[in-house]
Amino acid sequence: MNKRQLLQSFLAASALSFGLSPALAQTTTPIKFQLDWRFEGPAALFLHPAAKGYFKAAGLDVTIDAGNGSGGTVTRVASGAYEMGFADLAALMEFHANNPDSPNKPVAVMMVYNNTPASVMALKKSGIAKPADLAGKKMGAPVFDAGRRAFPIFAKANNIGAVNWTAMDPTLRETMLIRGDIDAITGFTFTSLLNLEARGAKAADIVVLPYPDYGVKLYGNVIIASPKLIKENPEAVKKFLSAFAKGAREVIANPAVAIESVKARDGIIDSKLETRRLQLAIDTVINSADARSEGFGAANAGRMSLMASQVSDAFNTKTRVSPDAVWTAALLPPAAELNGVLRK
Repeated sequence: MNKRQLLQSFLAASALSFGLSPALAQTTTPIKFQLDWRFEGPAALFLHPAAKGYFKAAGLDVTIDAGNGSGGTVTRVASGAYEMGFADLAALMEFHANNPDSPNKPVAVMMVYNNTPASVMALKKSGIAKPADLAGKKMGAPVFDAGRRAFPIFAKANNIGAVNWTAMDPTLRETMLIRGDIDAITGFTFTSLLNLEARGAKAADIVVLPYPDYGVKLYGNVIIASPKLIKENPEAVKKFLSAFAKGAREVIANPAVAIESVKARDGIIDSKLETRRLQLAIDTVINSADARSEGFGAANAGRMSLMASQVSDAFNTKTRVSPDAVWTAALLPPAAELNGVLRK
């Protein structure tokens, strides 16, 4: 027994002598976790189990920080600044393929958004009603937007001719569409749709072309972990995923209650708006027909392989994406814990 193990045994014995439970007597494992985006509705998936104490009960000291995009989350986990995170799978694949010599490439360990939330949105007055109508149109999105990056896959699946792109800051995307500076945008449905409504557009006047509804079966966001954590403490990853699944079950069952955990982290959010955003995410990409077919947390090998090939081509990566290097199901909780998370 080395010095660290001796110290842990001493601490556990000391804690037990003071009447603490065996769970509390165990040494906790710190995990720094970064979201893909700000503290908005979907963040409840992680903030709710944290607020309920599920991570702590599993022996984990989890700190959750907001993010500024999936690419940044992947990079920060790869750098070692965070042990785990929540990021778009396509962004993770791109990092793997463009950084083949990186020693700490994160690995996806649980599927959460079984379908990509990306869609094309336009106003009906533009005359855009179907993908083919986009040919020759002015489209806008930030250069790192997941929908824009994956647009070549959407265009190929729907035989869309060339379009003209305009880049902008994320805060200007929906405003420029309302003003008529551009004809259509790409973005996450549950983000841009609500932003358009907040800027005065009526839901009935907005055209939404979700990628999954038009032949693009890309996966969306996944929980990622550093290979260092997976190698040195796989049990910590397993415990995190079990606690997350327990919380996700409650979030899906009652989004209005779960949103209170987001409000506790960011007091200025509009709880009603963020509850609707969370419900949209649940209905479109978490509790989708594909997710119910494949099972919560899991991924289909054939679909994963196809996505790896599509991302390699669309993103023009330095090397081809290897799905086996990007994804592992080895750390998922047992089926008994995952069954019933999704509601039929």
